Amino acid sequence: MGVGMDHIDVAALNRAGIKASNTSGSLDNSVAEIAIALALNAGRRLKEGYEKIKKDQWEHHPLWLCGQDIYNSTFGIVGLGNIGRAIAKRVFAFEPSRILYSGNTPKSYGSEFKGEFVPLETLLAQSDFVCLICPLNAQTKNLINSKTLKLMKKNAILINVARGGVVDQDALVDALKAGQIGGAGLDVMTPEPLPPDHPLVSLDNCVLSPHLGSASVATRNLMAAIAAKNIMAALQGRPLPNEVLP
Repeated sequence: MGVGMDHIDVAALNRAGIKASNTSGSLDNSVAEIAIALALNAGRRLKEGYEKIKKDQWEHHPLWLCGQDIYNSTFGIVGLGNIGRAIAKRVFAFEPSRILYSGNTPKSYGSEFKGEFVPLETLLAQSDFVCLICPLNAQTKNLINSKTLKLMKKNAILINVARGGVVDQDALVDALKAGQIGGAGLDVMTPEPLPPDHPLVSLDNCVLSPHLGSASVATRNLMAAIAAKNIMAALQGRPLPNEVLP
């Protein structure tokens, strides 16, 4: 009852004559909303602001807790599949200066929101927001690491709604502590559940959510229904509506 298949050896299942299915297409909009929520929260420093309220630490000067707008920014998306496109459509409504994307995607795929296909290195160097929504595989594991983090802008906000393994978390902690990038918003991490004493938890410039990408009532109901249809099809010897092949 999910989309990601990185935890399942689909080829091994197929060799054993076992079919695999997922709920692709069911959670694009919900995950896109979480990505935008994290971008706004981390970019506008809402977590820091909430902590200031709790501690009665309001300040009164023009630059206090100033953050990063999506408006007029350069927003980069790594992985422009169905969810990536759903994110881009929402970002487009905020009137960014540019939307960049990279990954194994046709270069014309972002035309409806004026997206520009660029190499990953260019995206990292030019983006004010970097949103990760690529699959986790051998090529993308630790894609964001100490080397690639150094390519990013000092004000850049990193958003991860893909898989925790796409980011080298130790390198990210170091970058956030050093102010090497502006902040991060993560819906996925390694491990899950993340221990409450993990360094990411205590960082003011890191916003975390416990893998809530598809966690809306309507989306989870739809995912359950699709999973049930796949099961019924398998039991009845019919083609699976959402069969996944190696």
